[in-house]
Amino acid sequence: PERVKQELTEFELVPEDWGGDTIFVEVSAKQQTNLDRLLEMILLQAEVMDLKANPDKRAKGVVVEARLDKGRGPVATVLVQEGTLKIGDPIVTGFHYGRVRTMTDDRGERVEQAGPSFPVEVTGITGVPDAGDSFHSVEDEKSAKEVAQHRQQKMREAELAQHSKISLEQLYARIQQGDVKELKVIIKGDVQGSVEAVKDSLTKLSTEACRLVVIHTGVGGIIESDITLAAASDAIVLGFNVRPEPKAANLAEGEGVDIRLYNIIYDAVADIRDAMEGLLAPTLREKALGRVEVRDTFSVSKVGTIAGCYVLDGKVQRGAQVRLVRDNVVVWQGRMNSLKRFK
Repeated sequence: PERVKQELTEFELVPEDWGGDTIFVEVSAKQQTNLDRLLEMILLQAEVMDLKANPDKRAKGVVVEARLDKGRGPVATVLVQEGTLKIGDPIVTGFHYGRVRTMTDDRGERVEQAGPSFPVEVTGITGVPDAGDSFHSVEDEKSAKEVAQHRQQKMREAELAQHSKISLEQLYARIQQGDVKELKVIIKGDVQGSVEAVKDSLTKLSTEACRLVVIHTGVGGIIESDITLAAASDAIVLGFNVRPEPKAANLAEGEGVDIRLYNIIYDAVADIRDAMEGLLAPTLREKALGRVEVRDTFSVSKVGTIAGCYVLDGKVQRGAQVRLVRDNVVVWQGRMNSLKRFK
């Protein structure tokens, strides 16, 4: 703990017992030590900072996590920061809107309303919002829909502006970068948070010689439309904690689309890095399998010359590349046709 305190002073977090104003509580969930003191300190700090929220107004808060549930549709874990969220309230978050259909607390029990600093899982939204989006409870569903559609329109306009405005200088620069390879990726994940994390980790892999472009992200299983998009744009589909639907898997096989499934981000990053290196001109390395010595040769009219050999080290594999060396000079190289033993 002392070392941690020392390290935290670099971020101007100085413990009270060192003359600072940051409250430190040494807790252990395993030993159950100081948990009551932690709660006391949180309450004390809230009192000192005069943290208050009005529960009698329209609810607003933040989306902590969101996912697509097969039975319930889009499910968002929200933290109410102000006001009270009730079942039936029209809400708008990001590009999505809806009416609160159900609310469940952290124990999975249904609740009718959620006040300030109360986290709940909400269903009834039209789509999966982004983690970190704010949500607002509004007067009626119509105005919620209008706000969401207005935001969608703005986003479309911004995207179009990005794609259409390409000057001749930019075009020239792109042609100059003709040797820059691109790896296009479609990312699907179980929850919005992990999709964002995978996307951030992968975009850091872009280099001057090979660019990584994430063309689409989404929450939920890998579906046919993902495969169609991947086939059209020569992309690979990356699934994080999800599986492809049987139809999508069959389509991918037919279209030759590569689906990669992971449940550890580091594995995904390592594989994609290797793939990007693979896009570049490969570095050829020779791997010696074994050395053999020709002891005798036999001529067979239909086959040609057969070498009777003795393996000195390593091993000989059928179909391997072979180099025939006489007095340290390569006299022939090619592929071995057949391999027989004791004949």
